[in-house]
Amino acid sequence: MRLSMAIALLLTSTFTIAEHPSSFSSAKKILDRQIYTDADRVTFYCGCDYAPAPNPDNPNRTRLTPNADSCGLKPRKNANRSGRIEWEHVVPAWEFGHQLQCWQEGGRKGCRKDPQFKRMESDMHNLVPAVGELNGDRSNFRFGMIPGEPRVYGACDFEVDFKQRVAEPPEQVRGDIARTYFYMEDQYGLRISRKQRQLFKAWSNLDPVDGAERARSRRVSEVQGNENPFVQ
Repeated sequence: MRLSMAIALLLTSTFTIAEHPSSFSSAKKILDRQIYTDADRVTFYCGCDYAPAPNPDNPNRTRLTPNADSCGLKPRKNANRSGRIEWEHVVPAWEFGHQLQCWQEGGRKGCRKDPQFKRMESDMHNLVPAVGELNGDRSNFRFGMIPGEPRVYGACDFEVDFKQRVAEPPEQVRGDIARTYFYMEDQYGLRISRKQRQLFKAWSNLDPVDGAERARSRRVSEVQGNENPFVQ
């Protein structure tokens, strides 16, 4: 009887742990505390090491801060935002949000109480640590190729064409990006244009799944309760 109760408690505990975050705010805390720890604390685009450091805006608190020397990072324009880590939606909230009725009625604010939007916004398969300035510069721009590859973030191989509203990520994460888009399509019915699909298929082939991507996906699935079937 005691053994049966112990097994039941274990199963209940496991089920409780493996569930989707209740909000974007909750997802960010889980990512920091359970998904990205120790050696995994590396930014998605630039490959910068990061760690908690004193917060210049609030001496009583810390903030996640990239080590610029570890990756040759230099601010383009906003040194303060370049000095902090933000959680980037690979598929921007604008992109999946504007396909929902709540966005048409009130934008992101109008979607705050929509269960589908909240679930998509807090999906950790679609969230990665990024240098704050890059997160801001990428905005809701589509991913694509930019001729000439102008470097404005130091050694970080990330380009943004503000006029054309395009962001070009480094080669080593292009497949990760593609498989995240395919996941969001499969999980939530995200609509992807034919041109973008062709690009993402090429990226996924040229940058296949590696051990680090597979390990991250496994950690997310263990906590969130569902897998990305495109990362195997």
